[in-house]
Amino acid sequence: MKNSVTAGYVKRTQKDYSLCFKLQVVEEIESGRLDRLNAHHKYGIQARSTITQWLRKYGTFDWDNLSVVTVAKTPEQKILELEAKVKLLEKQKARAEHLAERADKKAIIFDMLVDLAEKEYDIEIRKNYTPELLNPSKKSTKKR
Repeated sequence: MKNSVTAGYVKRTQKDYSLCFKLQVVEEIESGRLDRLNAHHKYGIQARSTITQWLRKYGTFDWDNLSVVTVAKTPEQKILELEAKVKLLEKQKARAEHLAERADKKAIIFDMLVDLAEKEYDIEIRKNYTPELLNPSKKSTKKR
């Protein structure tokens, strides 16, 4: 693969064009930041017809009617999309419930371990707060 660099022009072969690159070029052209000729020179794309093919394949412009495509979805398509969304949300809910249950079990096990350590080593791990410290609404009157 040969690349010749002369005044910002980079000649490329077809193998260099990833889908991400193609979509980026199409997006830049459709947003108005570049036209086809400028994209051809900026990115070193060999033929301008290549860019036109990308626009027809990946763009939102209807080349037959020369207008922006706004395809209305059929009720069946909407139902299928909503069903897929419901399945995704159910999976997310099940995962969240599983993680919450797991966190609860971890908290219980941690408490049991602290109790066992306190008994076994006869030390106080948990702090016993006085009632004044448990009430956050009362301010400390201690002076420093």
